[in-house]
Amino acid sequence: MIGSHPTRPTRTVQIIPKVLLVNDDAASLLALESLLTGAAREQHYELLTASSGHDALRMVLTHDFAVILLDANMPGMDGFETAEAIHSHPRSGAVPIIFITAHYDDERHRLQAYGKGAADYLFTPVIPQVLQTKVAVFVDLTRKNLELQAKTRELSRLNQDLRVQRVQDLERINRALEQEVAERKVAEERAQALSIRDPLTNLVNRRSLIAQLEHAVATADRHQGEFALLFLDLDRFKQINDSLGHEVGDELLRQVAARLLAAVRVSDVVARLGGDEFVVLLEGRGGAANAARVARKIEQAHTRPFEINGKRVATSTSIGIGLYPQDGNSAAQLMKNADTAMYHAKQYRRGSIEFFREELNARERERAQWVAELHAALERKEFELLFQPRAALPDGPVCAVEALLYWRHPRHGLIAASSFLPDVADRLLLEQVCEWMLGAACAEAARWRAQPLPQVLMAVDLALLQIRPELAARVLAHLRTCKLEAGWLELEIPEHLLLDTRDSAAVLRKLKAAGVRLTVDDFGSAGAALSMLRELPLDAMKIDRAFVHAIGSGGGTDMAAAIVHLGRALGLRVLAQGVHTEEQLSVLHSLGCDEFQGELLSPPLHAPAMLALLRDQCKTDPTTSPNPHRAALSTPKKRGQSR
Repeated sequence: MIGSHPTRPTRTVQIIPKVLLVNDDAASLLALESLLTGAAREQHYELLTASSGHDALRMVLTHDFAVILLDANMPGMDGFETAEAIHSHPRSGAVPIIFITAHYDDERHRLQAYGKGAADYLFTPVIPQVLQTKVAVFVDLTRKNLELQAKTRELSRLNQDLRVQRVQDLERINRALEQEVAERKVAEERAQALSIRDPLTNLVNRRSLIAQLEHAVATADRHQGEFALLFLDLDRFKQINDSLGHEVGDELLRQVAARLLAAVRVSDVVARLGGDEFVVLLEGRGGAANAARVARKIEQAHTRPFEINGKRVATSTSIGIGLYPQDGNSAAQLMKNADTAMYHAKQYRRGSIEFFREELNARERERAQWVAELHAALERKEFELLFQPRAALPDGPVCAVEALLYWRHPRHGLIAASSFLPDVADRLLLEQVCEWMLGAACAEAARWRAQPLPQVLMAVDLALLQIRPELAARVLAHLRTCKLEAGWLELEIPEHLLLDTRDSAAVLRKLKAAGVRLTVDDFGSAGAALSMLRELPLDAMKIDRAFVHAIGSGGGTDMAAAIVHLGRALGLRVLAQGVHTEEQLSVLHSLGCDEFQGELLSPPLHAPAMLALLRDQCKTDPTTSPNPHRAALSTPKKRGQSR
């Protein structure tokens, strides 16, 4: 083996390469030194520092360095002059130099650095992993070279008979060194890519996008130009991810990235911010002018379903567009305004395109004010329930009462939930409001059960909630607190919440096992599959009000008939909401609908009026009045929702 001799022991020499840090700014010097101190210990090299070009030249005369990290901008002798002086000396002519500077856009300085023999050129703030990797490559290369020199000197002292073996070993070591250098170069390139690329889609990541966006702002300011920023968000992505699994969700994001790249120019920047949010930066000639055309092209690209693992996955993209400098005086402001435009596009209609305009910020501030007031309303107990009855068809008694949420606003008076909740994105706040509603409805039902009144179900709409594993425990806790039997509570669950049967089935089975009644609300609005209805433990389905309103025109009668027949086939009761006319009621009766609800029967009532209605029903003989409950309902309409 190399380094061994029958009569001469092998001498072990510890080789410690040296790295020189040169920076006139003490804070910058300390920051860079702190980034490399740990790596120096791990990789066994010595880190030296100099605060000026002259100090660096003096140290080069007495030390051999693996690499020199040199500040480009120093008073007196700047980095370029220092580099020229270092490379002019025979001792240090081959030392690699990495320039470090804070100037992103000074191409002249960069070319000047490479002209002075720079090995690389980094910008501050420096990415620690990139800096450490670059230094490690030169340190290891120096160490290997020093080891090779030491081994060469050792080999020269060996016996002549070992010359052939010595040459073979040297060749082997050289090959190993070349392979290691190549591997480290690959590792360095990978580290560089990870710092600017999203690992899932290989698009530009948030950090790199912000840097390029700030560069675009500076370029536009310098040349009085403009550019466009498109902020994109996939519709229904969470639902797809939850129902089909994260592997399908990841593949969907990759395919979306591919379609985005195909829809824009090579010079345009496509980035993934995280989750299902993407950004497209349109610079150069015609970038701002063509923003709408590019957005429509992206929108059309998403109209075709995605093929993933044999499944056809459909989604759409809501797009907000911000133009610079019209819609923001900085990169951060433009991003925020484009995001605001995207949010309003999603609120208006999924898969739509919205340009930013200042009134959107006003609406955003108004929405934020509503959210703040809603938090206060919870604390000040400004919420209250109104109740709307539901009766059996055609002239049966009231059999259920739906609790409807209202807010007695200090300035606007009594407001229905449909007027203040749809724009609230704070999921925790929505759950708190729904918790209050569920508790108040259970408490009211328990009070009614203690009186000599007709025994009616209390129905509560869960539109504000998500079906999570803890939902069953929370509902049953309210029932225990109010001492209300579970059989007198009916939960109305919007159809779209049931699309993920994996999560919802187990929760609904717990509620059903406890005795709670379960109804699919707004059936026909979300396209639920027949297999879903078979899997879930449901009691009834409620026809979407849009089909009831369309009875007599627009195919509403056919849809209502189809839902009634489906309900019969599945053994479910069929309920109709939003019944406003006698014609609608007559058609529903002829189709075999079981129960109805709406303005024709009664508007939402306060609790005392609802109690009076139920007491009147107790006193009325159903055989003498074809519709006793309807005759008793003469309360005028309230402002708000009707079912």
